[in-house]
Amino acid sequence: MSRTELRASASLASVFALRMLGLFMLSPVFAIYAKSLSGGNNALMVGLALGMFSLVQAFCQIPFGMASDRFGRKPVIVTGLILFIVGAIICAASTSLSGIMLGRGIQGLGAISAAITAMIADTTREEHRTKAMAMVGGSIGLTFALAMVISPVLFESIGMPGMFAMIAVMGVAAIAVVLRVTPDAPPQQHVPVPFSVVLRNKELMRLNLGVFVLHFAQMAMFVVVPGALVQVAGMPVASHWKIYLPVMLVSFVAMLPAIFVGEKYGKMKQVFIGAIALLLVVQIGFWQLLQQPLALVALLFAFFMAFNTLEASQPSLVSRIAPPAAKGAALGVYNTLQAFGIACGAAAGGWLTQFAGGAAIFALCAVLTLIWLIIAVNMPEVARRAGKNKPEAV
Repeated sequence: MSRTELRASASLASVFALRMLGLFMLSPVFAIYAKSLSGGNNALMVGLALGMFSLVQAFCQIPFGMASDRFGRKPVIVTGLILFIVGAIICAASTSLSGIMLGRGIQGLGAISAAITAMIADTTREEHRTKAMAMVGGSIGLTFALAMVISPVLFESIGMPGMFAMIAVMGVAAIAVVLRVTPDAPPQQHVPVPFSVVLRNKELMRLNLGVFVLHFAQMAMFVVVPGALVQVAGMPVASHWKIYLPVMLVSFVAMLPAIFVGEKYGKMKQVFIGAIALLLVVQIGFWQLLQQPLALVALLFAFFMAFNTLEASQPSLVSRIAPPAAKGAALGVYNTLQAFGIACGAAAGGWLTQFAGGAAIFALCAVLTLIWLIIAVNMPEVARRAGKNKPEAV
């Protein structure tokens, strides 16, 4: 990767990380804080307040992605971060659950994931794009582990209003990175493409299904896994980061050789299919071996290795397949399906845990992953574009 590509990828990954750290920090402590708010005794409303961000995001990814195609990536990203900051300030000042829900909803309006991913695609060559996407995926994984460590400490020291104020400051820092560090994308001269072309593209539909299944499985399985770490491995919740952090770090490093080889030799399809197959093995393994401590840790490692590989390769493939003038729109659809996968996985995980038990979650995830694998096997090898806009023959 060139210096400019590294600068663009690292800075945009840091924007993702700053934003996601603020969101991840809420998860371990929000339910406790909600009890002190007006209306905070309603468990359903507490869950809705926590999930409001993702719910609104699901409906805003496509408009923001399309806007980034038309008005440019940076203006859309900055606008989304401003909404993120405003929402955090409202949450910091709120003394009721409805106020928190309003603030979280406003934060969700700033759906900039598609715009950031499209800008990474604009500022990197195709042979390095998956590595750039891996930087984003790695930053998100690290911020998740960091949030699990610092969230309880921050909650005790500065309280939830202070944490929301801190999240607003992170948003300001992210804007500074975008405006002062991230290089401008090269000018894009493309003929406008109707949105219907994006929706009808069969190969994009495969990837959209894939990201739905991947995040459905992630959210559903983590309804069960924390409880298993407590019961089977004897680890209190506050110590779970001691498993998550090393597992995510080592799995991220372990998946890099496959990414590098796949990019260098044009074998990303094989890497992609292999990661889906590994995800299927993981779901079957959890289904059968959840009560064995060593197997639990090994399966977590394998899950994050598959997850990180797919998180890096899928948006890269979307950016290659999508018409150049509609990258933002295509990634908007992709991120919308991702958000729906998160919401549906969390809901299905909770429902199945209550009525059918944890094993049913992994059985369902295994079936969905198998369907995804069958569909993905038939995808063509994606060739790099020749020249600026012309695709190579496959």
